[in-house]
Amino acid sequence: MNNTKQRNYNPLIWILSFVIVGVIVGTYFLPKSNDGTVLGIQLTVLPLMNAIFNTFTFLFLIGALAAIMKKNIKLHRRFIIAAFTTTFLFCITYLTYHSMAESTSYGGEGFLMYLYYFVLITHIFLAAAIVPLALITLGRGLNMQVEKHRKIARWTMPLWLYVSFTGVLVYIMIAPYY
Repeated sequence: MNNTKQRNYNPLIWILSFVIVGVIVGTYFLPKSNDGTVLGIQLTVLPLMNAIFNTFTFLFLIGALAAIMKKNIKLHRRFIIAAFTTTFLFCITYLTYHSMAESTSYGGEGFLMYLYYFVLITHIFLAAAIVPLALITLGRGLNMQVEKHRKIARWTMPLWLYVSFTGVLVYIMIAPYY
């Protein structure tokens, strides 16, 4: 029997999920900077920061996966918290950039263009899905609901890895057009 005090994270998870996705969508409707700067700071540095944060998220998730495979729950938890931290920092820089800068169009052609748009579209849809999935998985882990946590983590981990990896890939593919 699990003696850990159970907390109901569900209301917070769903509120955060809707707010996060709503704010991200909302940034596309805000007025944008005409010259690509805010207070003299070039906004194009922010997508690079996004890619760096996504890279760290990916590496922390790999570390979390390795730790749990070795049954090291304490280290697994630390890596997951680190992944949530870098994901949060990513959200800040992503929202800042997309609320202030015009969208950058992909300028490639042929196969790479189709690959780029496939990766981008799957990344966007799965990024929206990963918000509640990751939060639910975290809540179950914090409550030590091991079986429920494992059941959803089998979906969450590969999807979150995909989202963080493709975030970097999208940056690499579009960086020449900033």
